[in-house]
Amino acid sequence: ILTAAIEVRRRYGETAKIQIMLPLVSEKNELAYLRKIIEETAENLFKELGERIDYKVGTMIETPRAALTAAEIAEVADFFSFGTNDLTQTTYGFSRDDAEAKFMADYLEKNIVKHNPFESIDTRGVGRLVEMATAEGKRTKPTLEVGVCGEHGGDPDSVKFFHKAGLDYVSASPYRVPIARLAAAQAAVGEGVKVAATV
Repeated sequence: ILTAAIEVRRRYGETAKIQIMLPLVSEKNELAYLRKIIEETAENLFKELGERIDYKVGTMIETPRAALTAAEIAEVADFFSFGTNDLTQTTYGFSRDDAEAKFMADYLEKNIVKHNPFESIDTRGVGRLVEMATAEGKRTKPTLEVGVCGEHGGDPDSVKFFHKAGLDYVSASPYRVPIARLAAAQAAVGEGVKVAATV
C-alpha cells in the first residue's frame, strides 16, 4: 500500500490518504503490538525507497469489549470505524444470517423488535455502545476520526443517529451512497436548524 502510494505521488503528483485499518481488535495492547509492526515495516520501506508518506493506523470497533474500552484503544489509534454489522452480531449474540433465515421475520411480526437491527441501528443497545465509544475515544484523543462502515451507513435513520452521536463519516455500499449522502445532508441541516433555533 505504502509503496503504491509513493509510486502514485512520484508519477502523478497526487498524495493518497492512507488509512490502515485492523479488524476485530478488542484490546489496546493488541492494537499497540500490531501498530508497532506496521510502523517498523513502514520505516524500513521508507529507508529503502528514500521517501516517506503519511499514513494513519486505526481499528474497526466490532465487539462490545472494544466499545467499552474505546478510551484506552484511542491512545494508540488514529481513527475508529464501527463495523456495525459485526457489532450488532456480537452484542445480540446471534448472526445476521441465522436471525434473518430463522426468526427475525417472526420477531418483527410479533413486535418483539420494532425493526431489523441489521438494517437500522438498534439505538438503545448497539447505538449506546457507538455513542459511548465515540465520546470516550474523542475525549482521549480529540483528533480521533470516527466513522461507520456497513449497511447501516446507507440507512437514513441510522445516518441521522450517527450524526447526533458525533461520527465524522459513514461508508455505504455503492448503490446506497445517494441515500447516505441525502440522509447525512438532512442530519447536518437539521442540526443547523436546531442550533439556530436555540441561539
